[in-house]
Amino acid sequence: MKKELHPINCSCCNHDEESNKPNRRDFLKTAGTAGFGFAFGSIAAGSIAGCGTDPKKMASSGAVQKGKAQHISILQTADIHGQLLEHDEFFWEDGKAVYKRRGGMATLKTMLNTLRNENPGNTILVDGGDCFQGSGVAALTEGRALVPLINNIGYDLMLPGNWEVVYGKENMMKDLGGYNAAKVCANMYHDEAGFNGRDMIFQPYWTKMMAGVKVGFIGYNDPLTPKRQSPDYSRGIHFGKPEENVARYIKILREYENCAMVFLVTHMGLTQQIDLGNQSYVEGIDYILGADTHERVRKPIEAKYAKVTEPGAFASFVGKLDIVVEDGKIKDHNYDLLDVDPTKYKADEEMANLVDKTFEPYKAELNKVVGKTKSTLVRYFVLETPMDNFLTDAVMWKFKPDVALSNGFRFCPPLVASPEKPADITNDFIWSMLPVNSQARTGKVSGQKIWNWLEKELENVFAVDPAKRFGGWVVRFAGMTINFTSKNKMGERINWIKIKGEPIDKNKLYSIVACEREGDPEDAICRMMGVENPVDTGVLLHDAIREYLAENSPIEPKVEGRVQCTDQKFDLLSQLDGYEYNFR
Repeated sequence: MKKELHPINCSCCNHDEESNKPNRRDFLKTAGTAGFGFAFGSIAAGSIAGCGTDPKKMASSGAVQKGKAQHISILQTADIHGQLLEHDEFFWEDGKAVYKRRGGMATLKTMLNTLRNENPGNTILVDGGDCFQGSGVAALTEGRALVPLINNIGYDLMLPGNWEVVYGKENMMKDLGGYNAAKVCANMYHDEAGFNGRDMIFQPYWTKMMAGVKVGFIGYNDPLTPKRQSPDYSRGIHFGKPEENVARYIKILREYENCAMVFLVTHMGLTQQIDLGNQSYVEGIDYILGADTHERVRKPIEAKYAKVTEPGAFASFVGKLDIVVEDGKIKDHNYDLLDVDPTKYKADEEMANLVDKTFEPYKAELNKVVGKTKSTLVRYFVLETPMDNFLTDAVMWKFKPDVALSNGFRFCPPLVASPEKPADITNDFIWSMLPVNSQARTGKVSGQKIWNWLEKELENVFAVDPAKRFGGWVVRFAGMTINFTSKNKMGERINWIKIKGEPIDKNKLYSIVACEREGDPEDAICRMMGVENPVDTGVLLHDAIREYLAENSPIEPKVEGRVQCTDQKFDLLSQLDGYEYNFR
């Protein structure tokens, strides 16, 4: 368990725990701004741990009421994934899954307006990326349908996420360019003819005056994006790493822009973001407002140089950070992760009409029922999920390989069902489950290659170095069972593999099938290189799924032990360990 930093008095200046003297970090921060006539405080890791108070009490505190102090609010959403409607949401309570109605853009708008009205003029609304991918309407319009809805909500700042590239660079720039909000990203560059060197696609940082002080935001997308997704999506884009320039931008915001607070808005995944917060080159950052892995951080996680948060996914949650500033010094703070709860917030009528209008051209096709399920289709578990067992079962049924593969995707809200009350599977749900309708590719690989590939895939999930962890879960499959130990080192995690119930023969060739990844070599399947006899089938995965449902509905997929881990529970819900955090 990571040691908690010692909570001390809430003020602009941190102190060493033992000497109670100003530490080097704060001396540098104060010295860096003193020449400009400022000595702003910082929400430094450890400086205000455990000092959170109720935001309503903060807003009504004597200092704020008398005008001696100011109250600043920062609201954050992330990973909306094109989910426009109220939906069932997964919660983990007392060791079991619980489902509650959450989300919907109309509910979200009412909630955000309510929160902004609690602190008018001093509230910033930020989105952390992966907004216009992940649903039928989003895919069929290449993200364009989301633009008016986001503008209607009135975001102040947007960050591109790893899935913003899904429709290609040109569409990404048009969609993000359609947002009225400012866009920031300090590590995405033009990488093609016609640009002088590697010019930035977006501005690297953004500042805002609030409550008499200036706050600054620097943006970073996941540097691993071209590896995590089909390479063609990122064609013409170069992704840098935060360590290449973040210290420079922190210095600019602190010393030249005179920012009282500096935030990183990142779309890198919780483990990578905590790792970033532990690096000395981010000294001077107050919070890392993270995204990507859909984690629900309810208490900011203490890294060495910054606090780290993530606000869940699918417009089901809003992160809310409240800060009281007095005489340029941070006096108090509170962070909450709030549910977008339709029972608390009446749907905004204007937004509801906009959503209906957005759906109308696609409504008949997307609402078409193509099958039924008698078990809940959920995708929140790291090791194995009913939703992905359904997906890979469909691929296995259609193509009859030895092994059917799929990526460890995170998107798609649950579809709640039971034997007594089966749920309809619609075309819209298929788009949410698999927002990229690629064709299937088949090939043959040796048992040794499968073994080596699985070791690499497990490293992507459980690497000791958090910076090497991809923002996805264990790869999904049918026809195969594996047993591994997650805390073993790279290359030594797998204990055994069985294919169709028999121990894998490392010298034998096995047939495999998965989706084509645009831009990969022809002999690549699901990041497995050097596949023999690769064949693009011409069959789209959505069609294969619909055919499977036509023959096999109602389905009833369950977690059945395809993935067995000796040192993790089957219901593992997060890649993060070593910190006081639980997904719930």
